[in-house]
Amino acid sequence: MTFQGWFLIIAFVAILLVLTKPMGRWLFALYEGRRTPLHRLLGPVERGFYRLSGIDPDEEQGWRRYAVHMLIFNAMLLLFTYAVLRLQGVLPLNPLGYDAVGADGAFNTAISFTTNTNWQWYSGEATLSNLSQMLGLTIQNFLSAATGIALAFALFRGFARRSAATIGNFWADMTRVTLYLLLPLCFVYAIFLIANGVPQTLAASIDISTLEGVKQTLALGPVASQEAIKMLGTNGGGFFNANSAHPFENPNALTNLVQMLSIFAIGFGLTWTFGKAVGNQRQGWAILAAMLTIFLAGVSITYWQEAAGNPILHQLGAAGGNMEGKEVRFGIAASALFSVVTTAASCGAVNAMHDSFTALGGMIPLLNIQLGEVVIGGVGAGIYGFLLFAILAVFVAGLMVGRTPEYVGKKIEAREVKLAVLAIAVLPLIILGGTAIASVTEAGLAGPLNKGPHGFSEILYGFTSAVGNNGSAFAGLSAGTPFYNGMLGVAMWLGRFFIIIPMLAIAGGLAAKKYTPESAGSFPTTGPLWTGLLVGIVLIVGGLTFLPSLALGPIADHLAMINGQLF
Repeated sequence: MTFQGWFLIIAFVAILLVLTKPMGRWLFALYEGRRTPLHRLLGPVERGFYRLSGIDPDEEQGWRRYAVHMLIFNAMLLLFTYAVLRLQGVLPLNPLGYDAVGADGAFNTAISFTTNTNWQWYSGEATLSNLSQMLGLTIQNFLSAATGIALAFALFRGFARRSAATIGNFWADMTRVTLYLLLPLCFVYAIFLIANGVPQTLAASIDISTLEGVKQTLALGPVASQEAIKMLGTNGGGFFNANSAHPFENPNALTNLVQMLSIFAIGFGLTWTFGKAVGNQRQGWAILAAMLTIFLAGVSITYWQEAAGNPILHQLGAAGGNMEGKEVRFGIAASALFSVVTTAASCGAVNAMHDSFTALGGMIPLLNIQLGEVVIGGVGAGIYGFLLFAILAVFVAGLMVGRTPEYVGKKIEAREVKLAVLAIAVLPLIILGGTAIASVTEAGLAGPLNKGPHGFSEILYGFTSAVGNNGSAFAGLSAGTPFYNGMLGVAMWLGRFFIIIPMLAIAGGLAAKKYTPESAGSFPTTGPLWTGLLVGIVLIVGGLTFLPSLALGPIADHLAMINGQLF
């Protein structure tokens, strides 16, 4: 480990803390439906959309109606993307003449991008046309991200409102987030990427000659526009197979830093927005402090392990840290930081191959997803997932100290706790169930490249990434088969919406409750004790569930490595 490496990590967090309030204020304006400086330019577009679709943005919805509209919208997006991929061979903007994507592959990809997972079993530049990349995938990147933020707003209203029957309007929330937040930011971001060498063209490829005189054909396309929303929307699906390790997606150290910042920027801002919404900014800062505690612990372990390197290679005379699977232009520190950022959020973009990390270095990205990706998390999804853990934490605190289980002025009763447990239990049930099936079936065992604990880790990571809606992978898993496309597709859908429905039910129930002023019998939820309790609940409830599977995978892999055994 080096001073420069730690400086990068500290500077990264410091920049994000500076951005938290400005981003939070912008999000709060959208949460309240207030005017922003962009309304003069984009307001007519918003109003035109409402007129064309027959939507009244001022018409509030109860949680059931909000959920139904959200589910119908996402189902239509899934069918649309599936149709684009299946018809790719006859649609325009297909200069290389790619055939239609197969049924199981189109099924998996359509679900993947609808659920903000962006798992990719294929090589983008060798499978998808420019039209499929833009119309099928980039649009989904915007709308799936906007859906997540809209859902976070709905839960915020549940905590903030008093004796209310509604939690907002799904269509208004989603439209405002897309129009006034994601599109403007991505427009500026894409220009920045183009200025740094990221292509933005409808050309399919370019022929070049290397310094050695070898002729090569390099794939091109509308990369910058997809790259911008890929990061800001915590989507992660790359235009190229190598994702953010590809120089056309992530050319240099500056773009690498900006990509990491953009993954976390909206998630940081939403913690401030939550505090503002419930009338107590300390609540938002307490949540952010708990998230950062877990994040920094994960970064420290990953950086330490990758900088330490592989002792087996050291014995063979290859000293130094672990550079396998990493880009020289980024190095160990930036690669380790990127891996923790992208899995703490539900992004899934990678600038290094996690399969090539050391056993414990690769375990942290895996554990980040298994915790529910609530350490900052995906845009919207991270904060509402973390608030589910907060409900459990305040309930446990009430049992331990005999105080009234209240959170931000709302009594936490049996209904909220049951729904929170139901939502949190979805992840381990599907992850461990899917991993178990794949680990004992012929079709499942045909996927991992490696044998032994590392091969098991590849399968476990695949289902963890799918259910957690992350999209990254241990690169050794060959998942482009009917078995994995089908299994992981179903896992992605369940992992997204079987958490959202209980969460919206909680929002509706909380909105209907009266405000309960804090009293001497209330458990304080803003100080260091509360932050520590939140960290403990996330690690115990979210982490210990997966300890046996981690012991069979990365922990066993690490013990074998330090004893000189390779698989």
